Amino acid sequence: MKKLRVLLGIVACTAVIQAGAALAENRAETFILSPYAGGYTFQGKQNIKTGPVLGVRLGYNITENWAFEGVLDYANSDLKNSSGTAEKLRYGGDVVYSFLPKNSLVPYVAAGFGGMDLRAAGADSGTRWVANYGGGVKWFFVDDVALRADVRGLNYSIGELYTNVQYTVGLHIAIGAAKPAPQPAPMPMEAAAPKAAPVVVVPPAPTVSLSANPGSIEKGKSATLSWNSQNATGCVIQPGVGLVAAQGSKAVTPASDVSYTLTCKGDGGSASTAAAVAVTLPPPPVMAEASAKKASAVAAGARFALKIQFDTGKSLIKKEYYNELKEVGDGLNEHKNLKGVIEGHTDSVGSDASNIALSQRRAKAVRDYIIKNFKVDGKRLAAKGYGESRPIADNKTVEGRAQNRRIEATFEEIPNFKANAEQPAAPVKKAARKVVKKKAAVKK
Repeated sequence: MKKLRVLLGIVACTAVIQAGAALAENRAETFILSPYAGGYTFQGKQNIKTGPVLGVRLGYNITENWAFEGVLDYANSDLKNSSGTAEKLRYGGDVVYSFLPKNSLVPYVAAGFGGMDLRAAGADSGTRWVANYGGGVKWFFVDDVALRADVRGLNYSIGELYTNVQYTVGLHIAIGAAKPAPQPAPMPMEAAAPKAAPVVVVPPAPTVSLSANPGSIEKGKSATLSWNSQNATGCVIQPGVGLVAAQGSKAVTPASDVSYTLTCKGDGGSASTAAAVAVTLPPPPVMAEASAKKASAVAAGARFALKIQFDTGKSLIKKEYYNELKEVGDGLNEHKNLKGVIEGHTDSVGSDASNIALSQRRAKAVRDYIIKNFKVDGKRLAAKGYGESRPIADNKTVEGRAQNRRIEATFEEIPNFKANAEQPAAPVKKAARKVVKKKAAVKK
């Protein structure tokens, strides 16, 4: 037993002296020598006291994380109920996985399998298969040499299953770690080739274009914005439009003058451009011009249709047609020598009598409006309803009937023209006078 302890000590010292210099980390492709010492605790019902354990692991780091180790250790303990001793010799192989292999502090887990010879006075002895599992940590305090702490659970069967615990400390020594390749000698200054400047690839800057068509609109109407961009990853049009695609078009209806700005961004920067839209108020109704145009049409022998529409069966003039009637009133005031007739016409829907009456009411409403609002002498303007008797289109179609429902005005210069502004009223019948005859008194 003493010889084994001395042998393990000599191996450990030799390994420390011969360990090659390398980085303080768990390195791949290195051989491992790991002597250790600690304690070994038997399960209570085995009646064996905790005793010291010595051992050594020899292995190989396949990668920075994975390693395979062969293990050999020896424990000597006293029995609890007698003066005898128990000896244990274990051998086998472990697989080890290390975490954080680049650090100086490297935790790991391990599991393995092997055999164990147990010799105890008065106890069941012999060779048993044993499985172990556990883990530990390695601390690299110098290059390729680390302190190593390890705890293992060992399971084996001697009639029944036993679980023992082994806890050790020792060294982890890496042998044969790859050394950095020697650096080439520097070239003489005169022979050194000039270093090429690093090539910097600059992304192209975005390009943008924006136009507005038309550039000037009446308020309430729309213009079309059209845009295009290159080398852009995102575009926005302000005000009021927001995010847009790299190219496209959109109708806008600004309420006042505005300048739209297209801004696009890309890997090479950003770019902006603008397009203005002027907004003008719609021109006011050309009252004087329209009146002059219609007034010029108010002439002797002239006939033209007034653009007036009535609700079905109604003769009320809507406000939207007042300008049309103003043109006729202005023409009559300009040409004092003219007299005219306002004619009412209907389509064929309804009876002749009802159409005559309706057309008369509408013609009279137009005639009365002109007389009242433009101070035209009532003797100069007459109203006449013709009903459906004078169609200008086919009453069998919707379009034709719409054309037949119309108001026309005719003018002529006749010295003895008599205005017939009102339809003659029906004669009022006088109530019959009752004659009460007195009966002659009868003389008795």
